Amino acid sequence: MVKRPLWMAGGLLSLGLAWLGVLLPLLPTVPFLLLAVFCFARGNPSWEQRLLDHPRYGASLRDWRERRSISRKSKIAALVAMGWAGILAWLLIGFPMAGISIAIMAVTGTWIWTRPE
Repeated sequence: MVKRPLWMAGGLLSLGLAWLGVLLPLLPTVPFLLLAVFCFARGNPSWEQRLLDHPRYGASLRDWRERRSISRKSKIAALVAMGWAGILAWLLIGFPMAGISIAIMAVTGTWIWTRPE
């Protein structure tokens, strides 16, 4: 009863963050869409299906759901974006604080690269 509106709220919040990720280059889009699909599956299955059928992001969402895979094109885009973010962090923040960000991006990038395609 009360859970359904909470799942909807989580889905809408995640969808809003994903939308911001489309506009802001360093904020990821697909992870928030994955979270939105997860929430909508419990709060509003028709919205879940709309995301899974989306012309641009639907294939990535379905690939993750069905096979836990990330396309090579998406992997390269994510790693290039993280590389630029690391360079930007190094230039703007400097050592040692940028090193923390770069280390996190290296671990995350390794995890992304090792996912099936």
